[in-house]
Amino acid sequence: MKSFVKISVFVTTTMFLLGLSSCLNNDQNIQIKSIKPDAPFDMPAITYPDFSKAERIEITKYGAVAGDIEKTSEAIELAIEEASLKGGSVIVPEGEWLTRSIHLMSNVNLHLEKGAVLLFSEKPEDYLPAVHTSWEGMECYNYSPLVYAYECKNVAITGEGELKAKLDTWKVWYKRPAAHMNSLKWLYMKAAEYSPVEERVMVNDTSNLRPHFIQFNRCENVLMEGVKVTNSPFWTIHPYLCKNVVIRNVQVYAHGHNNDGVDPEMTQNMLVENCYFDQGDDAFAIKSGRNQDAWRLDTPTKNLVIKNCHIKNGHQLLAIGSELSGGIENVFLDSCTVEDGANMFHLVFIKTNERRGGYVKNIHVSNVKADKMREGILGIETDVLYQWRNLVPTIERRLTPVSDVYLKNIEANNVKFISRVLAQEEMPVSNVQLISVVADTLRSDQQHIHENLIGFKEIN
Repeated sequence: MKSFVKISVFVTTTMFLLGLSSCLNNDQNIQIKSIKPDAPFDMPAITYPDFSKAERIEITKYGAVAGDIEKTSEAIELAIEEASLKGGSVIVPEGEWLTRSIHLMSNVNLHLEKGAVLLFSEKPEDYLPAVHTSWEGMECYNYSPLVYAYECKNVAITGEGELKAKLDTWKVWYKRPAAHMNSLKWLYMKAAEYSPVEERVMVNDTSNLRPHFIQFNRCENVLMEGVKVTNSPFWTIHPYLCKNVVIRNVQVYAHGHNNDGVDPEMTQNMLVENCYFDQGDDAFAIKSGRNQDAWRLDTPTKNLVIKNCHIKNGHQLLAIGSELSGGIENVFLDSCTVEDGANMFHLVFIKTNERRGGYVKNIHVSNVKADKMREGILGIETDVLYQWRNLVPTIERRLTPVSDVYLKNIEANNVKFISRVLAQEEMPVSNVQLISVVADTLRSDQQHIHENLIGFKEIN
C-alpha cells in the first residue's frame, strides 16, 4: 500500500478554560451541574449530576453481608430501586463486598466509601440474563457488563473505593479459539445483513464474548469520579451512545486482553480529566461502531475533551478506530503525560480499513511528554484489519476520509518516526499539521520516515 497525504503547517494557540454552572432538580434531590471546557472547536456545555444533597441509602439497610454474594447482590438491587425513586446515593461501606452484575437506574449514584471494594464474581452465569450490549462495534445480546446502565438519565459512580473484577474465568476467555472466532464470524454476518439485534444472542457454550467492566449504554448526564477500577474482562469504561459524560479523578489498573482504559463510542459531549491509567491496551480508544451497525445507528462520536491525565502503560495514548464507521470529530487531548518506561506503540494512532466508512476530522493533541515509542509519535493507517482480514469478507467497501489532524508541543525521547501516514491513493489523508513535535532520537530508517508524503513540512 502506498502512502499519500497532503500536509500544511501553521501556528495556532489554544487555551483551556472551564465555565461552571448548576441548577437544582428538586423532584429528585439531584443537583445538575454544567461544565464548559474550552477547546479549539465549538464545545458545548456538558451537564452531569451532583448527588451531594441526595439521600444516602446504605446497602446494609437491605441486608448486605460481606462475602455473601446472594445477600449483597439482592441488597444492592433493592437499594438502587429505592434510590431511583427518590434520587439518591447507594452507599457501599468499608469492606469487601462480593457481588454479581450491578444494573444502575436513572437518578442513582453508586458511591463507594473509602476502603470499600466491590468484588465482582468470576462466574459467567452471574451476568445473565443477557442484555442489549455490543462487541467491538457490533450490537448483540451478551453477558451483562459488570456494571451496566441502560437508557439511564442522571447516573453516577463516585467515591474513594474500588471496583474489582475476579479474573479466573475471563483469563481463560482471553484466548480466542476456533469456536470463539466462528461465533464472531456469525455475528459479523448477522450485522451485515441488518438482522434484528434481538436475534444476535451470543450467550452459549462456545462464543465466550467477555463482558465490559462498566458500560453506560444510551445514557444521559453521566458522572464517574474518584473511584479505582481494577482488572477487567474486556474494555474497562465504555460510554456507548451517551450524551454528557464526565470522568474525573478515576484510576484504572487493568492488564488483561483488550483492556482499554476508556472507550467512548457514538458518544457526544464528554470530558475526561485528572485520571490515572495503567492498562494493557490503549488509554483512550475513541470509537463509533463497526460497518453496517454503525451506518444503521448513524451517530458520530464528537466533542470529546481529555486533559491532565497520566498514563503509566498502554499501547497508545490516543487511538482512534478501528471501529469508526459512525464518524469521529472534535477530539481535544491536552496536557497529558506518559510515564517513562511505558513503551507505547504510538502516542496518536488513527486506524481504519476499507470496510469502515465513517470519517475522522478535527483531532487536536497538544502539550504531551513521553519516553520511548515502539513505533512513533503519529501513525495513520487505512488498512488495519488484524485477524478480520481473512476471517470474514468485505461486504461493502467504504473508505474513510481522514483530515484536520493537529499536533502541537509534543516531546518524545526515542522513536522510529515522527509521523507515518499510510493511505489509499484514491482517498488521501489531508491537512495534518505538526507544530513543535520533536523526538530526541530517531532509531532507524530516518530517510524513509516521510516517504511518499506529499508536501510534508515540520516546524520545531
